Amino acid sequence: MKAALIEAPGKVSLTSLPDPAPGPRDVVVKVAACGLCGTDLHILQGEFAPTLPVVPGHEFAGEVAAVGSEVRELRTGDRVAVDPSLYCYECRYCRNGHNNLCERWAAIGVSTAGGAAEYAVAPVANCVKLPDHVGLQDAALIEPLSCAVRGYDVLAARMGAHVLIYGSGTMGLMMLELAKRTGAASVEVVDLNRDRLATARALGCSGAAVNADELDRPQGWDIVIDATGNAKAIQDGLGRVAKAGTFLQFGVSDYATTVTIEPYRIYNQEITITGSMAVLHSYERAAELFATGVIDPAVFISDRLPLVTYPEALERFAAGKGRKIVVLP
Repeated sequence: MKAALIEAPGKVSLTSLPDPAPGPRDVVVKVAACGLCGTDLHILQGEFAPTLPVVPGHEFAGEVAAVGSEVRELRTGDRVAVDPSLYCYECRYCRNGHNNLCERWAAIGVSTAGGAAEYAVAPVANCVKLPDHVGLQDAALIEPLSCAVRGYDVLAARMGAHVLIYGSGTMGLMMLELAKRTGAASVEVVDLNRDRLATARALGCSGAAVNADELDRPQGWDIVIDATGNAKAIQDGLGRVAKAGTFLQFGVSDYATTVTIEPYRIYNQEITITGSMAVLHSYERAAELFATGVIDPAVFISDRLPLVTYPEALERFAAGKGRKIVVLP
């Protein structure tokens, strides 16, 4: 099969690999589409996959091409989206229900071969069957949506909150769509990319600007979400949280990224700073929301490129061009 391969830090190529075979409780998925994500850039930098080489791609959906000997839940031809999360189910965090913090955390497309290929293997338990009206090439959006759903689980957002989101890429826009549906009184977006801000406006945000100073909320926002991972955005966002408000670190930063906090202000104004990591009990809910049309794939997917252009697609994504980029095997 054809596959993208991150061979070493900074080196990605297209290659041919043997077609995978399923284990007893696995399925082989014929990949219809695979989304690119900031995590893929971290893998390329050598941060997330110490055992390179690896086939990337943790956002994918497709058709079941083969099933393992002990699989009864799915059959060949079923249409599925794949939760990439791989947990040990044995460590303290798994036993306490915080599987996304698993001490042996792994993921398809991060630690094992992923969906940037013609075929990918996944445990049957990680596959969610899709209704017929959901397009397989669109369903790669379910994984990032499941991360956004997890983010709102962490926030436990109250009705009537004023929300500020940094970043109007795929994840920021998904947080915008969920905020609108969780009773926010207003949702405003900050981004340096004016083209992406135009998309946020088209989706109905309350306000959009390249600098939060342009937005009229001198008391700050009840909820501030960073969906960039950028130190300057995070630093600015921390200063925009209203009294008794919450700052959510949702974007993925480089390991070396640092910001400063004001402990007295956090104490005196009862500010909560929290984070949301990947997927936790949210993938199936995201698939159900996706099937109801909570997000419009035509808006979110800006580029559908052939798998053979994966290195160029990754460069395009790194340059901040477009919104969600998917590759099509």
